[in-house]
Amino acid sequence: MLPAMILAAGLGTRLRPLTDRCAKCLVPVGDRPLLAHILERLRAGGVERIVVNAHHRADDVRAFVARDGGGVSVSEERELLGTAGGVARAAVMLGEGDVLVWNADILARVDVRALVRTHQASGAEGTLVVRALVSGEGNVGIDAAGRIVRLRSERVADEVYGGEFVPIHVLGASLRRRLPERGCLIGDVYIPALREGVPLRAFAHDSPWYDVGSVSSYMAANFAWLDERGLDGWVGEDAHVSTSVRVVRTIIGAGASAVGDGALARCVVWPGSTATAPLSDAVVAGD
Repeated sequence: MLPAMILAAGLGTRLRPLTDRCAKCLVPVGDRPLLAHILERLRAGGVERIVVNAHHRADDVRAFVARDGGGVSVSEERELLGTAGGVARAAVMLGEGDVLVWNADILARVDVRALVRTHQASGAEGTLVVRALVSGEGNVGIDAAGRIVRLRSERVADEVYGGEFVPIHVLGASLRRRLPERGCLIGDVYIPALREGVPLRAFAHDSPWYDVGSVSSYMAANFAWLDERGLDGWVGEDAHVSTSVRVVRTIIGAGASAVGDGALARCVVWPGSTATAPLSDAVVAGD
């Protein structure tokens, strides 16, 4: 199985003030941090060598990886290098060959084994996970054979349908060798490759996915976690909920408290935090 690179070095500006509390990849979704969900998905797909890059609150990431105990390596960036630069810097940790790349703010039930098989069978130098849309829509255009013919506004041939890039992909070995020290995988690697006729393919993903990059999408990911389990609410280990509080479509993290009188509705209460009812449509983090 290929090695995997989780891109987690972003500043998380769209998710502030939550990312003032912890690294974006460690915000809790359901019963565990976001990064733990991604690691679970990769490991279920047979991935053994995993590298996570870090910049903002890098100590948080290192501490989590140490607790995880799963042999994950951390590539710390003193300066932000961009998505392409991040993979380039981690070259020794990743080893040679193709690499599976996963943005750390993306929750998606992608079949990792099927993605890798599709990439290896196609002969493509890059295989991008894509949610299908009608022709001309989205940031990816795809032809009848499943080849990518448009990225953003750069089009090299007629497309049959459009799609939205789910930031999970397999980056081929030849493209890895041309990675810049700083730069963007789409703008500085894939689009130039598309112009040159380098084969890029799409891997269809028809299930919901979540870009946990804003507070609204972060809450949506938590509510989806409840829905997948058929739950209206969830209370973590050692959490305390007063008898006068009703938990309605709310997640209360481990060691958290729910006090007051009334409903906690559509809320996410972080581990160790205290929420006071009545309260609705809120994230409670720390104090």
